[in-house]
Amino acid sequence: MSKVQIERIKKMELYLDEAGAAIAELAEAMDRYEKIQSKYYKLENYYGSTKWIDDFETDEAGKLPADLKRGVLSEDAVYDLITDHSALMARMQRAVLRSIEKKEL
Repeated sequence: MSKVQIERIKKMELYLDEAGAAIAELAEAMDRYEKIQSKYYKLENYYGSTKWIDDFETDEAGKLPADLKRGVLSEDAVYDLITDHSALMARMQRAVLRSIEKKEL
């Protein structure tokens, strides 16, 4: 066995460890995402709907309890989440295509 072989095996072993950990973490994150995915789409559909507008106007009129958490009625919080979600989905799509094509970065 040559020194080159040993170094190659060590490098590939590191790749195995890193890839295994990253894939396990991604699988856990996907599990969490899949559990809330339908809730996310309900939120997305609510944002900008007549119900959201009604809730927003009620808040603007000061008719909601002062201690009610209502970040969902801010115009930026849900929009930013939708934007982040869209960017993440595009990133995941690119990652999947690279995997299908088995391209190295």
